[in-house]
Amino acid sequence: MHTGLSSRLLHTGIALALMIPALAVAQSAPAFTLEAALSAPFPSGMVAAPKGGAVAWVMDERGPRNIWVAEPPAYRGRRLTSYTADDGQEISELAWTPDGRSLFYVRGGEANRAGEVPNPTSDPAGAEQLIWRASLDGGSPVRIGSGSSPVSSPRGDIVAFVRSGQIFAASVANAGEPTQLIHARGGASSLRWSPDGSKLAFTSNRGDHAFIAVYTVATKALRFVAPTVDRDGGPVWSPDGTRIAFLRIPASSSLSLFDPVRQSQPWSIVLADVASGTARTIWRALPGMGSAFSGIVADDQLFWGQDDRLVFPWERDGWTHLYSVGLDGGAAELLTPGAFEVEHVTMTPNRHEMVFSSNQGDIDRRHLWRVSVRGGPPSAITTGKGIEWSPAVTSDGQTIAFLRSTATLAARAALRSSGGDVRDIAADAIPATFPEQKLVEPESVVYAAADGMKIHAQLFRPPDLRPGERRPAVVFIHGGSRRQMLLGWHYMNYYNFAYAMNQYMASKGYVVLSINYRSGIGYGMEFREAERYGSSGASEFNDVLGAGLYLRAREDVDPARIGIWGGSYGGYLTAHALARASDLYSAGVDIHGVHDWNVGIRTFVPSYNKLADPEKARLAFQSSPMAYLDGWRSPVLVIHGDDDRNVSFSETVALVEQLRQRGIEPEQLVFPDEIHDFLLHRHWVQLYEATADFFDRKLIVPRTERRNGSSGGSSGRP
Repeated sequence: MHTGLSSRLLHTGIALALMIPALAVAQSAPAFTLEAALSAPFPSGMVAAPKGGAVAWVMDERGPRNIWVAEPPAYRGRRLTSYTADDGQEISELAWTPDGRSLFYVRGGEANRAGEVPNPTSDPAGAEQLIWRASLDGGSPVRIGSGSSPVSSPRGDIVAFVRSGQIFAASVANAGEPTQLIHARGGASSLRWSPDGSKLAFTSNRGDHAFIAVYTVATKALRFVAPTVDRDGGPVWSPDGTRIAFLRIPASSSLSLFDPVRQSQPWSIVLADVASGTARTIWRALPGMGSAFSGIVADDQLFWGQDDRLVFPWERDGWTHLYSVGLDGGAAELLTPGAFEVEHVTMTPNRHEMVFSSNQGDIDRRHLWRVSVRGGPPSAITTGKGIEWSPAVTSDGQTIAFLRSTATLAARAALRSSGGDVRDIAADAIPATFPEQKLVEPESVVYAAADGMKIHAQLFRPPDLRPGERRPAVVFIHGGSRRQMLLGWHYMNYYNFAYAMNQYMASKGYVVLSINYRSGIGYGMEFREAERYGSSGASEFNDVLGAGLYLRAREDVDPARIGIWGGSYGGYLTAHALARASDLYSAGVDIHGVHDWNVGIRTFVPSYNKLADPEKARLAFQSSPMAYLDGWRSPVLVIHGDDDRNVSFSETVALVEQLRQRGIEPEQLVFPDEIHDFLLHRHWVQLYEATADFFDRKLIVPRTERRNGSSGGSSGRP
C-alpha cells in the first residue's frame, strides 16, 4: 500500500500549504442552471432491425423513458412509445421481430433477491417488470406479461423470455397468458434461437457451474451439451443451425471479487454438434496473460463469422482485443493490434466484418472502427474530438447507426451512410435550454500518484478564471471500478449525469479534476488488475492522494479548499480520502459508498463468510475506510437510496453511526425506495443540488472562517 511514501508526500504537501495564506474567493455566478445541464435526453441501446433498415434506441427524456425509431430513407427519429411520467420505470432489452416491423421491450427494473421490483416513487400499488410489443405501424403497445430478456423466434410466431429464472413463451399473434416453456433447475439466461426457429439454446446457471442447454420445440425435449463442472456460457449458433459454439470458464472455488486477477486456469471455446451432442475444444487461451476471461460490451462474446471464423475477445498482450480462429483450431489471429482497448462490438449482417469502438490513438475517447473477420488492418469509421459508441449496422449493411457526443454537446443518435456522411437523426430531441455554448472543454492531464504511478484525468477550469486567482477545487471519482471517464459526455447514463455535474461545478467557479484511478478500464489489463487494489490493499488510495497533491500544487487552486466526491466505488474512495487525508481534503460527498469490504462482498456473494478465511477478511477490513475513522475530521454529506441492490444501505448506516461516536455528524440525503442507479430524474437533480450546496458552504467560505464558526453549519471538526 506504500503508506510510508504516501504519508511523507502528504505531510510535505501540508507543509507547503501552510506557507500559502488562505485567500478568500468569491463564488462565481453559474453560467447555467443544474437543470439545464441535465436537460438533454440520454440515448442508449441502439439496435438495428433484421429487415427493412430501421434502427431503434431508448431515450431517457428527463425521467420518462421512450423508444425512438428511425427508418430509411430519411432516417428521421421519432417516438414509438409515449410515456410521460418521471416514474422510474426503465426501458431496456429491445428485441426486433423477424420482419423488422415490431419491437419487444422490457419496462421496469429487475427484482432483488427478495423478489421486489424497484418502486422509487413508493407507489402503494407497487411496480412490475413487464414485456411489451410495439409496432412501427402505430397503435398502443401490447402487453406480453411479466419477465425479461425477450427473444423472438426467427419464424415470428412466438417470443421466449425469462421469468424468475425459468423460460416462458407467448404467441405473437394471439393474446393470452404466456406459458412456461421449460421447467428446469437453475436460472436461464442468454436465450438464442436456432436460425430456423426449431430449437432454443440457453445458459443454465447452477451456482458454482453452468451448462449449455438446447430445447427442441417440436419434441419438447431438453438436452444439456457436454456438461462438466465448469462454467459454460454465451452460446452462438452456426449459420446452418447444426452446431453451437460456447465459452468454457474453468471451475474455481476462489473468491476473487474486488481484488486483482491477472491469470487463472485458461478459458476455452467449445464446439458441439447439436444432433449427436458430441463436443470438442477448438481453442484454449494460453497460460499467463489473457488466461482469465475478460469480456466486451456486446450481446454476444462469440461471433460466428464468414468462412466459419469465430471472433472473440482476448487479452493475450494485456489489452482487450478481437481475435478469430477457424473451427479446426490452431493459433488465434489478432484482428485489432495495438495498445488500446476494444469495447462496444457488433458484426455486420453478412458476417464479413466486425464493427467496434475503441480508444485506439485517442486513449481518453472512443471512436468506431471496422475490421474483416479474416484479418487485415482495421479502418476508422469516425475520427476527431468526439466520442462514438454502440454501433448497429442496418440490415442492408450500408449504414451504421451509433451514439455520439462531444465535450460540449450531449449524447445523441447518429448514423454514417455508405457515402461517408455522418449526421444526427434526432437532433431536435436536445432542448434549447441545453447550455452547449457555455460549457468548457476539459483538458487531458496526467499526474503522479503518491506511489509514482501515472494517472490520467480530465481537468475542468472555470471559464472566468483570472491569472493569479486561486479557486476552490473538487476531485470527482467514478464508480465501478471498471469505468473510465472521458473527454466528453459519457456513454453511460450515471456518468453522463456526473459529467454534467462536473461542468456545472466548473461554471460555479471550481477547478474540477475527474480522475481515472487504477483498477479502471481503458489503460490495459495490468492497470485494471492493479496490484493490491480494492479489498487486497486499497492501492487506489495512492491515486486519490496524488490527485489532491496535484491540485494543491496548482497556482489556480486554493490549497486549503479542496473537496472530493464520488458514487459507489467513488464513494468508497471518497470515504478513504476523508478518513486518511482530512488535512488535504476539506470536505466530501459520499454517494452510496462501500465502507467495509466484508459487507460489500457479501452483497454480491451472499454465501461469503469472513470466518472462512480470517486473514483475507482482516486484509479486506484494513482496505476499507472503516479501519481509518479515527483520522476523519472533514465534514461529509452522505447520500443513499435504501433499496440499493449494489451497495447495501447498511454500509451508510454503519458509517454514520461510527462517525457520530467520534463526534462527527454527517449531513444526510436519503431516498426511500430508490436503487443504486437512481431511477427518478428529480432525484438526480436533488442530489446534485445538495452536493453543490454542500461544497459551497464548506469550501467557498475560507477555512479560517469556518474554524471560527462562520461556515453556515458544521458537520464536525474542520
